[in-house]
Amino acid sequence: MAGVAVSTTINGDTVEYLCQPDETLLDVLRDRLGLTGAKEGCGTGDCGACSIVLDDRLVCSCLVLGAEAEGRHIETVEGMAHGDQLHPLQQKFLEHAALQCGICTPGFLIAAKDLLAKNPDPTEEEIRFGLAGNLCRCTGYDKIVRAVQDAATVMKGA
Repeated sequence: MAGVAVSTTINGDTVEYLCQPDETLLDVLRDRLGLTGAKEGCGTGDCGACSIVLDDRLVCSCLVLGAEAEGRHIETVEGMAHGDQLHPLQQKFLEHAALQCGICTPGFLIAAKDLLAKNPDPTEEEIRFGLAGNLCRCTGYDKIVRAVQDAATVMKGA
């Protein structure tokens, strides 16, 4: 079967790939492009482990077809750091021990980045609501919320 040719922008870089019409964007990112940050936790959009930003909208990449990325802009967890310089959210997740197994961490980081881009000074309730689409089975959520609060403070001062 012939593939669908797609040209898109991922983390600021123009990317072209071929995919099958029924192939998810998560599978394209991981299997075709080697961007393995987004994880498949559920495959149904319930856990948030595969979260990305697609045209400034937080989405679960397991629910988007790879072909739907044509002409669009994608942000993944791989685009957060600049070389060896971690994004403040990544640094604060480490400092607050807001991760354990790591399956959910990329999705939480992308969701938190999206939240802070839209609301740079969120309350604890707004953080919890903004991250509600992401599930963690290891850490609980308090360390994650504290890491996002701390990162928001750092990012406001930068």
